[in-house]
This record gives sequence, structure tokens and C-alpha cells, in this order.
Amino acid sequence: MASIAKKRWQQRLSKAQRRQRRQRQTRKTRVVRRHLRQLHDQLPRPARSLCDTLGRTFHTATALRFGLLLAAALLTVGRRTLANVLRTLGPLVRGDSSSYRRVFSQRRWSSWRLARLLTNWVAEHLVPDGPLLLAGDDTVDEHRGPKVYGKGRHRDPVRSTHSYTAFRWGHKWVVVAVLVHLPFCRRLWALPMLVALYRPEQTGRRHKTPPELLRQLLRVLLRWFPQRPLVCVADGNYATHDLARLAARHPDRLTYVSHFYADGALYQPVAQATPGGKRKGRPRQKGPKLPSPATVVAQSKRRQRLNVAWYGGGRRDVEVVTGTGQWYRSGAGLAALRWVWVHDCSGSHRDEYFFTTAVDWTATQVIETYTGRWNIETTFEEMRSCLGLETTRGWSAPTVSRVAPCLFGLYTVAVVLYVALPRSRRLGVGVLWPGKQDATFSDALMAVRRWLWVEWVFAIPGHSSEFSKLSRPFQHLLLAGLTPAP
Repeated sequence: MASIAKKRWQQRLSKAQRRQRRQRQTRKTRVVRRHLRQLHDQLPRPARSLCDTLGRTFHTATALRFGLLLAAALLTVGRRTLANVLRTLGPLVRGDSSSYRRVFSQRRWSSWRLARLLTNWVAEHLVPDGPLLLAGDDTVDEHRGPKVYGKGRHRDPVRSTHSYTAFRWGHKWVVVAVLVHLPFCRRLWALPMLVALYRPEQTGRRHKTPPELLRQLLRVLLRWFPQRPLVCVADGNYATHDLARLAARHPDRLTYVSHFYADGALYQPVAQATPGGKRKGRPRQKGPKLPSPATVVAQSKRRQRLNVAWYGGGRRDVEVVTGTGQWYRSGAGLAALRWVWVHDCSGSHRDEYFFTTAVDWTATQVIETYTGRWNIETTFEEMRSCLGLETTRGWSAPTVSRVAPCLFGLYTVAVVLYVALPRSRRLGVGVLWPGKQDATFSDALMAVRRWLWVEWVFAIPGHSSEFSKLSRPFQHLLLAGLTPAP
């Protein structure tokens, strides 16, 4: 019986039957595309404008599905699996679910082009002039499975201590975020722009360390913004000579700030040769050696006292000692820098060394620029608690390389839309507690969700009349259930 059924399924259709099947598929595709176009046109103007800008990355059909997935991901509560995202809008999602899954697994589009469009949007609307302040760091999201692409065993900095090292199986993402001042908050907000996957060392391919990936991302930004100066700050894991040397080769366009070493090898610049003088052998690469920063600090009798901006938006009294020199590494050349030793007068923070490739910077500029880097750690925590960074389930190479970077971009999209909201939509939304002064990302996400539900989903013809019949208290109760605080 099985062979007979198989032969029946293998029978070739006639020419007329094939033509009828194609016509049915074409009609169905047109109906789905018309419905998706109507949903796209009914989006509020700021959201539609942003989707149109990002949609230039895709073909028309894929752009419509990507825009719908973007809005559904903002409205989704809980896991960010594709099934849960599609379940949020329910009947509004027309077409087979596989057509939405193939957006990440099979469709041809460039993540770099998508990132460039989003970066240009943020630079034009939130940082229209002046230098772009960037923060570079990495984060690990757990993703288990025997066939997960790019998975590795990485150290978990959150659960690790000085005496115990915790490891997690998953992905390590190197992230470059732009730090922006927003009118409703005192602290800087770190909006992810570029994301690169760090893959563990394996035979048969070139291995790139996290500092090398950050260097690659900075070179991309230098190419994208030839007229904008960049200032990048990163923690001690990225305090490498290669990154300092990259900034030294572009002194007018890139400034790098990071941790420094107490025993750093600093030298004077190479002295100019006297006219007519001759020296055998190859030219000198460095001048006389300078005392290490730790030696200078130990010998200093007077320390400058400053009041600077500190972690979390507060201020702190500190004592500093500064110096300059040329950082040298064999075969890599010199990089001019200014180092700063910082002592917290309150005693709650350990002594640290920072450096910058901008030799003319003051100690206050170096400290306040570096302490602003901590906002990217806040972004990583909010992405886990609010956007479900560790709840994705894709395992193939295209899906892994696209879904998590799109989630990082979703954080930026939520903040951009929150800034574009009318003031009346931002007031009174969020969780209040005694002493709260600034809006949080949880408040921003709740406001954007309520705005999309009211201005988009409930404004669809057929939904608006039913929603307007509800009493005002019941409307608020319904929206509170649809947009809970994470």
C-alpha cells in the first residue's frame, strides 16, 4: 500500500493543473502582500518612517515581513522566539509562518547595511553634530545545544569572583554602542550599533580575539563617518597596543580611552638626527625609557584633587596624578598617550590607571569619559530582563548571525521611538518608586508598547470601534496587562 500511495504522489500534474496551481499561489501571495502593506501603512508615522529607512536593506516582500516582526517584537512579552513573536499579533500575521522564519535563515540581506542605516539614523537624529562618543564591550548570552553555530565556553564576568571562575556555554558578542544624552535622563544611554560574534579558536580558520574584533568595528565606523570625529572607550580587556596604535594613526578622527597598566612600558619620542650625523644600523624606534606610572605615583608629593562625574550619574572627589609618554611594542611602533592615576577619596573604589591617545586632554576629561562607559553594562542587563536576549532558539549560522544582532538593534529602535513620542504619551507611564527622578528603559518600552497598541493595533478598522466602546478605566486595565513592566 505504501508503494502505491507513493506512486500516486509522484504522478506528474498536467500542464493545465500546474498552471492552475501557480495561479492559486499567485493570488494567495498577492492577498498576503496587500494585507502586509495595509498593516505597514497603518503604523504611526515615526515607526513607519523608521521601517521605511531600514527596509531599504531588503526586497519588498521581505521588508514588509521584517517591519511586522520588528513591531511584533516590541509588543512581545516574554521569550523572543519567533513563534512567540508571531503569536503576539495572532490573526494579523497573514501567510505561512515559515515565510517569516526564512527572513533570518534563508533570505539574502546584509546585516552590515542594516546596521549602517540604523547608525546613520541615530547619528542624524540624536547626535547631529560633534564627536560620536562610543563604548565597546562584550557580553555572553547562554545558548546551549549540540549544533548551535559559534557556541563556545566563555567566562561569565557577572558570576565570577577573584577566587572562583564561572563559565557559560553560548555566544560572546562584541558590541559597539553610541553614548547619547537624552532629555528625560541625567545619565548617558548606550545604544548598540555594531555587533560581532566572537568564535573560539579552531583549526582551519583565522582566529580573531575580542580586541581585534573591536578594532575591525572601529575601522568600519571610520569608513562610514569620514567627517565625524570618534571617541571610543572600553574596559581593561581592550587595553591593547593595537587599539591605541589605530587611534594614533588617525589622531584627528579617533580618540581611544581605556585602562592602563601600572608597569606600562613608556618611552620618550625618538630624537631628531643632527645634520650630517651618521649612525650605523637601522633607525631607532624609541627614545630613552621613562619611569613606569607606578613609579611616578609613588614619587609624587603633590596630587591634584578634583570633583568629577562618576559611575551612575553621581559625582565623586578624587585625587589624580598624570603623565605622558610613548607606548611601545616591538614591531608595532609607538603610540603617544596620556595616563591618569585615580584615587577615590571615599575609599569605596580601588585605585585605577586610565589612558587616552589625546595627549592634550585633562584628567577630568579622561575620568568622566571612562566612567560613562558603564552605561553599556546597564544596556546588557536591560536587554536580558526586558528584551529576552538569552531566549532565542536559532542554531544555524545565518540565524545566529542575524537574530541576536537584531535584538541589540531592537533596543536602539525602542529608545529612538520613545524619544519621538509626544510628551503626553511619555508622562505617567512606568513604575514609580520613592526617589525616582529619571526614566528607565523599562518605562520607555512600556510607553512604546502602549503607543503601538493604541495607535496601531486598536486603530485598525474593525478594532477601533470595539476598543472605543470600553470604559476608560477598563482601557487602562487592558493596556496595563498588555504592557507589563519587566
